Amino acid sequence: MSPPLRFIIGWRAGNFMELFYDLHIHSCMSPCGDSLMTPGNIAGMAHIKGLDVVALTDHNSCRNCPPFLKYAEEYGFIGIPGMELETSEEIHVLCLFSKLEDAMAWDKMVYDHLIKIPNRPDIFGEQVQVDMNDEPCAIEENLLLTATDISFSEVYDLVHGYNGIMIPSHVERPANSMVATLGIIPPDSQFTCFEIKNINMLHGTRKANPYLEKCRVIVDSDAHYLEAINEPVYSISVSEKTPECILRTLEDNSDLK
Repeated sequence: MSPPLRFIIGWRAGNFMELFYDLHIHSCMSPCGDSLMTPGNIAGMAHIKGLDVVALTDHNSCRNCPPFLKYAEEYGFIGIPGMELETSEEIHVLCLFSKLEDAMAWDKMVYDHLIKIPNRPDIFGEQVQVDMNDEPCAIEENLLLTATDISFSEVYDLVHGYNGIMIPSHVERPANSMVATLGIIPPDSQFTCFEIKNINMLHGTRKANPYLEKCRVIVDSDAHYLEAINEPVYSISVSEKTPECILRTLEDNSDLK
């Protein structure tokens, strides 16, 4: 059997290492996430699949990141604390952080800007926070799968104020994507990396949106079920195996300009 195609981000010659990643995964804190998507189970599946870098990115929440990072360390891969923010325009944006304390401060700020609508578990699903032993410890009563009052144009500066980076999510999709919602990429945009889920649509998406030609691209699973987590196919080439270096590499588009 032939080895899988490897899509490498930020490839460079020299003393660099290749890390397989999945940077968009939802836990049981997201109402659309399966109940089996606990941080411990996600970490265990990522380990089984052979991933090196994994981000937990629940809708408008980072509250399951602390146990996830603990399990990532136990399984021996790099855990990235993150969130899939929904802007006031209903655009989904990945926000990734190298430090847990920055992610949790971001979580508190975003929750203050969340439009508070009571969750309907019978329609949207439960929103379960777990403790450091991977056991349920709280239920979020306000729906997380909704907009905040943070606009897309504000995200770059806001997230950098918390030492994080922004990556527009699944830009090829007809819903909740930057391209579908705005129709164009704002000319004053500052982001330098974007996400696509269907790699077959990359060329057409870039051709239709020239701004993306000068951006890095990541290919994630957007997994809501354990089996949907990426196989070790997509990789990032870094000089150091640290969260800080990974985020710097994702934002570095100097060789694409």
